[in-house]
Amino acid sequence: MTTKDGPETTPPADWWPDGCPPRGATYDGTGVTFALWAPMAERVELCLFDEEVERRIPLPEQQFGTWHGRVPGLHPGQRYGYRVHGPWDPQTGHRFNSAKLLADPYARAITGDVSDHSAIFGHSSASDDDTIRDDQDSAPYTPRSVVVDGAFDWGDDRRPRVPWSDTVIYELHARGFTMRHPKVPPHLRGTYAGLAHPAALEYLVDLGVTTVELLPVHHFISEPMLRGRGLVNYWGYNTLGFFAPHAGYSSAGTAGEQVAEFKQLVKAMHEAGLEVVLDVVYNHTCEQNERGPTLSFRGIHNVAYYRLDGSGRHYRDLSGTGNTLNLRHPDVVRLVLDSLRYWVEEMHVDGFRFDLAPVLARGDGDVDMAGPFLAAVGQDPVLSRTKLIAEPWDLGSGGYQVGGFPAPWSEWNDRFRDAVREFWAGSPDGVRDLASRLSGSSDLYRRSGRRPFASINYVTSHDGFTARDLVTYDTKHNEANGENNQDGQNDNRSWNSGVEGETDDPAIVDLRLRQMRNLLSTLLLSTGVPMLLAGDERGRTQRGNNNAYCQDNEISWVDWSEDEPWTGVREVVKTLLRIRRDHPVLRRTQFFSGRLDPAGKRRDVGWFAPWGEEMDDTAWHDSSLRTLGMFLAGDHTGRRAPSGESVRDDSFLLWLNASAEPVNVTLPGSPWAAGYSVVLDTSGSLTPGNHGAGERLELPDHCAVLLRAEEEDGSR
Repeated sequence: MTTKDGPETTPPADWWPDGCPPRGATYDGTGVTFALWAPMAERVELCLFDEEVERRIPLPEQQFGTWHGRVPGLHPGQRYGYRVHGPWDPQTGHRFNSAKLLADPYARAITGDVSDHSAIFGHSSASDDDTIRDDQDSAPYTPRSVVVDGAFDWGDDRRPRVPWSDTVIYELHARGFTMRHPKVPPHLRGTYAGLAHPAALEYLVDLGVTTVELLPVHHFISEPMLRGRGLVNYWGYNTLGFFAPHAGYSSAGTAGEQVAEFKQLVKAMHEAGLEVVLDVVYNHTCEQNERGPTLSFRGIHNVAYYRLDGSGRHYRDLSGTGNTLNLRHPDVVRLVLDSLRYWVEEMHVDGFRFDLAPVLARGDGDVDMAGPFLAAVGQDPVLSRTKLIAEPWDLGSGGYQVGGFPAPWSEWNDRFRDAVREFWAGSPDGVRDLASRLSGSSDLYRRSGRRPFASINYVTSHDGFTARDLVTYDTKHNEANGENNQDGQNDNRSWNSGVEGETDDPAIVDLRLRQMRNLLSTLLLSTGVPMLLAGDERGRTQRGNNNAYCQDNEISWVDWSEDEPWTGVREVVKTLLRIRRDHPVLRRTQFFSGRLDPAGKRRDVGWFAPWGEEMDDTAWHDSSLRTLGMFLAGDHTGRRAPSGESVRDDSFLLWLNASAEPVNVTLPGSPWAAGYSVVLDTSGSLTPGNHGAGERLELPDHCAVLLRAEEEDGSR
């Protein structure tokens, strides 16, 4: 290729294994090779930026649809983009427009933001007709891709490799977790470095979680609609770059420094024994529908990157954002797989939670669990060994796929969320479904050969009420979002304990605290993988906002002030996690059989009505029943020691009472236990001490009580 510095010969074809360089920008120490997949382009120009001076260099080579060339003398930190020439024919899906500067889909870093200017649109935004081409130069108003040197000293970094059955997930926002943290230096708050600060890591380790799930950190932008309301896309589900860490979370700079800073975060997490899982968004991009901006994919190869309807002018929207990434196309599948492997191999992350995962498995219409993307991930030697979590629903027909993903996938289990919320809110028929959820949801996951840890159990997540708001509000209060309170879910399965919103009434505050402890106790004592929402253990509130996706402020940030009595919930969570960690009977690797053990004369799990007898059909269908007992037999943990012997543990009896009145329960006797001692009481009113088998124990209203069983031979 010829540059202003003179002729440069492209390296011989055998320099790369298939004669074609890897996609993206590859720095080799003396220059950079650029490669962009754009098979229908007529010409591709590489645009290099020094300050705001743009230098355009046509890429001379095209092989297998990839345009490429090498520029000597370039170094990491070089900003660049592309202009892709081709037909403008929106009626058939082609939206090439060389007036638009495009981000590299394989860029390892992105700098700069999108400005609200009509030039960012490939079509005339002044017209209702998206087929009219706009020829304004978008370069002054769009981000730049950045050349990155991936070298990093990982030292002896080792992945924690926490077994699924021992995993406790903590979902947090990389910015919001530290924005108000008093022990994190102000200049580091809200950044990767702030999250890697010892004060943040020590808190997570002390709490007892094992795995941090980060809300999206792929580089994203805010929608013009939000910016017009003075808001931003806080959650980050609006991706521009699938390889680039979001620049806005970097304390060191955005010319590639964000890559090293993110790596340092992962290294620090691993040193603390914590795994890092990324919430990833491969179902759509930030370019929205046909009236959205042209920032990358649309201007490179629109008909391949997106699912198009009819002739190709309009986009299929299975994500609620305007477009859907086309995982039917092999090169788009390659993009996603390359991105995932990059984050595992180069950034050392430990797994992924896939937003709206059924989109990734759709063929021409229905969800196909044997489709190309899931098949590729399942057989990939790198990705198949990571933690893979599906959000198992999308907005298309047949999109609700809870229980439908194949091994080795785990899934967010919203049926657990709903059952637990309904039970503690006092709904009728709550007992029957609750038992299935407490025991690992075998009705959902056993038939596909998966284990209890296929169920990611949660009561709250970023999307919806926090735990405190769940017991404080009956209805959403999303006015701050600027959508007339029309956004967000209306079906929250919440209960405000009698008063809407915050109150100083001590009786109501006490009830709400008890209900929070009940919700979290049910979550952390259930079979499956628990997921906590960051700040729930501190009583974080979003003031009734159940859709705070656009609130980059104190509505969403974790509050680190000691807001007693709410922050006292943290000690309960720590206790619950310690109990869970110490007792394998609570971390089962196999589903309960429910069969009677002829030797021990009891089942591995027993379900008890308040009168002390095992639940029968009449009890299970009693809509007035608000109290349930669950006995976990420690001689049937479902685990084996390395020697092959069965692992034995203490036995426990868990009573859950959602009634508004105290309830007398009879403690099961032989063969279940000879006696019991109180381990945990969310009401704080039971007298510690031993209780005999067959004894009647009064459970306070709205409480969860965990008792350790004494075996008939006197052992625990």
